[in-house]
Formats: sequence, structure tokens, C-alpha cells
Amino acid sequence: MADFLQFLFSGLTVGAVYALVALGFTLIYNASGIINFAQGEFVMLGGMSTVFLALAGVPLPLAALLAVAGTVLVGLALHRFAIEPTRGADAVTLIMITIGASIFLRGAAQVVFDKRFHSLPHMLGNEPVRLGGAAILPQSLIVLAGGSLVVVLLWLFIDRTLFGKAVIATATNRLAARLVGINTSHMVAFSFAVSAAIGALAGILVTPITLTNYDVGTLLALKGFAAAMLGGIGYALGAVVGGLLLGLLEALSAGYLSSQYKDAVAFLVILLVFFVMPHGLLGRAKVERV
Repeated sequence: MADFLQFLFSGLTVGAVYALVALGFTLIYNASGIINFAQGEFVMLGGMSTVFLALAGVPLPLAALLAVAGTVLVGLALHRFAIEPTRGADAVTLIMITIGASIFLRGAAQVVFDKRFHSLPHMLGNEPVRLGGAAILPQSLIVLAGGSLVVVLLWLFIDRTLFGKAVIATATNRLAARLVGINTSHMVAFSFAVSAAIGALAGILVTPITLTNYDVGTLLALKGFAAAMLGGIGYALGAVVGGLLLGLLEALSAGYLSSQYKDAVAFLVILLVFFVMPHGLLGRAKVERV
């Protein structure tokens, strides 16, 4: 039982990070129809920027804020200089652009930062909390709390504010949104900014546990995409459910089978979704009336 609880908490911790990455995918996909494979690089930039700002003597909370702000600027630049000029391009072209942006950001991180792994201090110490025989790091609880807070704030913003409803209108029908005076280009830029901020926050929260370097974004993007697909691409609740479920599957497979198979779970999930349930767990097939 203690082993199961240990795997459960480990899975939920890493699953919360996958859920945040999947939320970034979902936000941009809903607003623009783009699968942004540079989403994982936002996580890397958040963690690496905070590490190097802290090493430069900037207080950790301020370093985290600056890292989020810097990543938001990168997200806006990605939209302004790579996505906006190719408006109307087909989906494959846009996917190739985001993959190219991911490679560029990874290369730039090698030059600006370095190739070594880095960590951040645990925010509430590294003395584990005992629960049912399982040892839980306080940082894991912070990751879970931070992920939950982001989901709640995002839901409140989208559901309860006029600006959030404009984002929904853009996602539902861009032409109709433009006809009622919504600047859809600004809405898409906003989705890139929020996705970048969420990714950076995920990177900052998880770096004390998993470490970070210039190359962590690729695998995180893949797993975030798998989580979004599992929950149902385009559904925020599906992104959260998919992320947590993927984290649990990874932790349980690593614990009861072998850690060598842990990273293969995301690939299996993607294949399973494609072949068995292409709309994911919470997605629904679109019905077109004629």
C-alpha cells in the first residue's frame, strides 16, 4: 500500500506538470487551430531563466517573475514574427513552423545558458512529509497546488470575464468574432502569451524536483501533447484529466514494470488515442448540420 501511495503521489506531481503543458497546447489550439510544438520550450525557458537570474544574485521570487515575463515576450514574438505572417497557411505548415521555433529556442538556450543540468532550491525545504508510509516532498505539494490554482484562475478568467468570452468567441468562429468587433489577432497573441506564462510557471515549479537544462522541452512537449490528445484536444478539462492520467500511468509502469518503459507510455497513449478513441476521453465528434 505504501508503494502504491508513493507511485500515486509521484504520478500526480509529474502529471500536474503535463496538465499545465497540455493546457498551453489547448489554449493556442482553441484560439488559432495551431498545435504549438514549442510549448515545451516555454517550460525550459521558465526554469533556466530563473536559475540563471538567481545565480546572478536576483532574489528568487523576483527571478521567477522576470522569467515568466521574459517567456511571455518569447511567446508573443513567436506569434508576431512566425505565426501571424503565415496566417491562413495549412496546418502542416504551421506545425513545421512551431517545430522550427522549438529547435531555434533550444539552440539559443545552449548559447545563452549552457548544456548542464541545473536545479532550484526547494521552496519549503526538502524534508519529506510522511503520509500512509509514502514520502512526499513539500515541493510536490507546491506543484499540485500551483497547477490547481492555474486551472481555477484560468476557468474564472475564461468563464467570468468579457475578455475571456472574446477568447471563446474567437475559438468558436473567428469570422463571426471579427464581425462583432473582436480583434481576433490580439486574441491569438493573448493565447500565446498565456500559454507561455503557464509553461514558464510549470518549469519554475518542477525544476527543484526534476532539474532542468536546455533540452528538457522536447520530451515535455511530447508528453503534454499526449496528455492533450488523451483528454481530448481542445478541451481544458480534458487537458487536466489527460495530464494527471498520463503522469499516473508513467509512475505505475515505472514502479511495477520498469523505469525503462516510463517514457514509452506517452508514445503508447498517442497511438492508442489515434487508433481507438481519436476524440480523447472527454472530446466529442463534431456534428455538422446540413
